[in-house]
Amino acid sequence: MAATTSKPAAAPVRIAVPPGGWRADLRGVKVVWQRELIRFWRDKLRIVTSLVQPLIFLFVLGGGLANVASGGTQGIDLRTFMFPGVLAMAVLFTAMFSAASVVWDREYGFLREMLVAPVRRGSIVLGKCVGGATVAAFQGILVMALAPLVHVPYSAAMILDVLALQLLLAFMITAFGVMAAVRITQMQAFMALMQMLVMPLLFLSGALFPLSGLPHWLAVLNRLDPLTYAVNPIREAVFRHVEMTASARAALLPGITWFGWQVPIAVQVLVVAGFALAMLSVAIVEFRRA
Repeated sequence: MAATTSKPAAAPVRIAVPPGGWRADLRGVKVVWQRELIRFWRDKLRIVTSLVQPLIFLFVLGGGLANVASGGTQGIDLRTFMFPGVLAMAVLFTAMFSAASVVWDREYGFLREMLVAPVRRGSIVLGKCVGGATVAAFQGILVMALAPLVHVPYSAAMILDVLALQLLLAFMITAFGVMAAVRITQMQAFMALMQMLVMPLLFLSGALFPLSGLPHWLAVLNRLDPLTYAVNPIREAVFRHVEMTASARAALLPGITWFGWQVPIAVQVLVVAGFALAMLSVAIVEFRRA
């Protein structure tokens, strides 16, 4: 009877799971941030199309209404007045598109792979928000290059101030978008929600009209709009380097008041930062439940 030869038992497969902790979380933030940058840089059409809407508002709408609005702008070119609002608009829409990638990732199954990674889910949300803010701020820099065409001189101080404010605004909008996208499963529903919320917030913020002499109901809505506290500091940073009369500055840059108190720029920036942290916290909680 022939002897049977037994095959040696296969060695067990070892699966190495990276250790957790704050280093793993930072690595997760970095990876998600890099992925957002790579996706944006490879999509050249997205870079171009994201500039179309701000350019239409600035040169088509601003150029078409310049003569009509010349009295209300105290002789300042309407496009010069609209330029800070257009800077905020460019960041706003780019940040929302970055947040929309959460819905795409869910539809194609990539989000599931991210959720099983050995990192805290909060690091994924933070990486999304930082990546969206970086991409949106880059888009804002492209719009900022148009400053001489609307009679705004270049200044290193202005560029740095505006860039910092754009980063903060983009972080807040991306956190808001991620917070909404966690519970939405279809891209059509997400885009409809964003159109319903973002456009009214943009128009109420004073991006396209001065805040002086508003009707009471509109002034109340303006003060409740978180975008107001980002657009006004950007306009302050830009108008600081634009030559205009004292009467024009008072009419076009009256500032923000709460019950007669003039709100300092530092407080306005803190309001935006507070909204950003609140939305980031809610987005992290929603992500943990996903």
